[in-house]
This record gives sequence, C-alpha cells and structure tokens, in this order.
Amino acid sequence: MTAQTLPAAPEIERDAGWRDIAAVIGARIGARLLKIVDAIRPLAWVLMALAVIFWITGQSLGWVELTLAAIVVVITLILCAFFLIGRTEYDVALDLARTRVVVGERAVGALTLSNPSSRAILPSRVVLPVGGGRGEFGIQRLAPGDKAEELFAIPTQRRGVVKVGPVSVVRGDPLGLFERAHRRDDPVDLYVHPKTVLFDGQSLGFLRDLEGLPAADLSRDDVSFHALNEYQPGDDLRHVHWRSTARTGVMMVRQYEETRRSHFVIGLSRSSGDYATELDFELAISVAGSVGLRAIRDSQRVEVRVQGRELRAGTGKQLLDSLSAVENSKPREGGVPELGGVIAATAPLASVVVLICGSKVANEDLRRACARLPFGARVIAVVADTTIEIPALRRIADADVVSVGALEQIPLALQKVLA
Repeated sequence: MTAQTLPAAPEIERDAGWRDIAAVIGARIGARLLKIVDAIRPLAWVLMALAVIFWITGQSLGWVELTLAAIVVVITLILCAFFLIGRTEYDVALDLARTRVVVGERAVGALTLSNPSSRAILPSRVVLPVGGGRGEFGIQRLAPGDKAEELFAIPTQRRGVVKVGPVSVVRGDPLGLFERAHRRDDPVDLYVHPKTVLFDGQSLGFLRDLEGLPAADLSRDDVSFHALNEYQPGDDLRHVHWRSTARTGVMMVRQYEETRRSHFVIGLSRSSGDYATELDFELAISVAGSVGLRAIRDSQRVEVRVQGRELRAGTGKQLLDSLSAVENSKPREGGVPELGGVIAATAPLASVVVLICGSKVANEDLRRACARLPFGARVIAVVADTTIEIPALRRIADADVVSVGALEQIPLALQKVLA
C-alpha cells in the first residue's frame, strides 16, 4: 500500500496568497469595467452594434460603403468618448431655505459648487433629483477657488415628503453617447405639511381623573386643590373650609384646578375604499392635523393610529411630519372597524377617541368601529366629504358623528359637537 504524499505547508500558503492577489486584482478590474459600462448610454450600444454589423457585412460582401460607415461610426464613438476626460471634484453644498412648508407655500433652495483644487474644472452639467423629477444646471468653467451658485424652486402643490438630491455632477458628449456621473452631497428631505386650521374654545372633551394633568382652568369641583376663595352664591357647601372660616370670620370655600385625563387618540383611516375622492382623503388628513395640534396645545398625550402603524405625534412638528408621509393603505389592512379594534387593543385607557374617515364608510361600519373602542372613552367621528356645504351632526351608537366639507368648517363642526 502506497502512502499519499501531502503538499508542503509553504506551498499551500503560497497558493492561497496567489489566489488572494488574483481575487483582489479581479475585483478591481471588475469595478473598472463596471464604471466603463455605466458610462455608456443606450444610443452608444446601438451604434457599436451597427458598426460591427456594417464592418462584417462590408467585408463579407465587399461593400466599401458599409465598411466606411463602420469606420465613421467608430471614429464618432472615439471622439465622443474624449468628452469624458476631465475632473469633477467640486465641493457641493445643497441648502434649502426651509425644510418644512405647508401645501402651496413657496419652497426654494440653493446649490453651491466650488473648485477647491489648484487647477480649473472644465464645464459640467449638474443633475438635481427633486421628488419624481429632476433639474439640470449647466456649470461653466470654474477657475481655482471660484464658486457657482444656482437657485431653484420646488413644487409644493401636493402633500408629501420630497427627497431633494443627491446632486450628481455629469460629464458627457453633445450626442449623448457617453455620460459619467459622480454623486456629491447627501439628499435632503422637504416635508410638505397638510393644511391645518387653528381654533380656540372648549377642548374636545376631557374626563376628570386622579391621575390627570392639572390645567390652567379653575373649577369649583374637582380633585386638585388650588386655593381658598370667599363663598359666592351657588358654591357647593360641601367645599366650605370650616377652619379658615372660623379663623377669618368669612365663609371660605376651596377652589380647584381642573384635572384632565390626557390620553387623546386619533384614528385616521387611510383605506382608499373609505373615500369618494382624493380630495376627501386630503381633507381627512388636514382634519387629523388640526385636531391633533389642538390636543397638543391642551397638553394632552396624543396618539395617532392609522392602518398598520402608529404615527409619531409627540410634538406638533412630529405630527405634521408623520402626516406628510401618509399614503393609502393596502386592502388587506382593513377599514374603520379594523382600525377601531387596533385602537382598543393598543390604547385601552384612552379618554377621547376621534375617528376620521370618508363618506363611503357605511353607518353600520361606523357602529361596529365605535363598539370596539375602549369602554368609557368619548368618541367623535369626523367624516370628510367635500360635497357638503354645511357641517352636519348625527348620532351613531354613543358617538357624535359630524361631516365636514372643507377645512374651514372644522371649528363650526366641533362647536356643534361640544354644544
């Protein structure tokens, strides 16, 4: 029986070293080839294919014209490729005057490119993606230390989160055969907030609670003691402070700060089947923003729920940022009844629940949604319907249901609810 000879350890290490070197070289060559391929536009691929076809056909059939056409195409490709030569080492600064605007407000930005090197940079083209579109700027030759600034406007006709950037510096030929792009700077998000309306008056319903937050409003009857006042006709004699009355000789009664349960939940349906039009959906989002901002002003703990997730609503800015990104949900995520079930499961101690939906929601679905909400919570349902001119109020189960047709109707509609 013959013993098998094993390779020496130095030979194994040497072979492994060569394999590592080959892998590194192959990776670098692959990266270079990928950059070259990325610079070739579709029209250039077509011309390359035509040049090959013309050359083979011309040589095979003896057609000088096709051979000359192939040579002309190749020379054109080579000349256009020379336009890729040149540096694009700009320092790029992308600045938005405001990163948060309301629908319809003017949003502008500035793009500044500077040449920090000791050599001039040849003319280039700068591409700036803005949302689904893009803007293009022609930058002339920049001498060392020079700067170029371009101002641009961003369309804000629609609510949403508009991604501005990243900036790409492009070098290419006039025929569009080759294009070399280098990305600079990071993208910036522009939040286009929904329109909202501010309203004053009575808050949207509170429940007194030992664990509630004291408010600035004073009351004759609550659980948070504030001060002693002289008795006034109509004051409850149960709140007379007899020790102070005996000491001063004047009847004194306790005065309280109103304490309020502050868990305020907004349920916004984003199911497309709940809304008759896209305008109704936008109105519903504006209602959610307006009501949420008022609740935050009242120092309440605000929670906003939509199908599939909870929106950040710790501050007014977070609330409006979250609403800017709201889109229609998928059918499998359900409608208003399913949303009511999620609210009951995630916020069982809610004191006030505002359900917001569209006009295509049936009364039976609203009744089912309200039945699933936390027991003891005050429920207000707001129906967005841009076809109505005057807010309408009705009752479904234990909920006040109000329909609004425009953002300006919200204060009047809520007055009807609270009256």
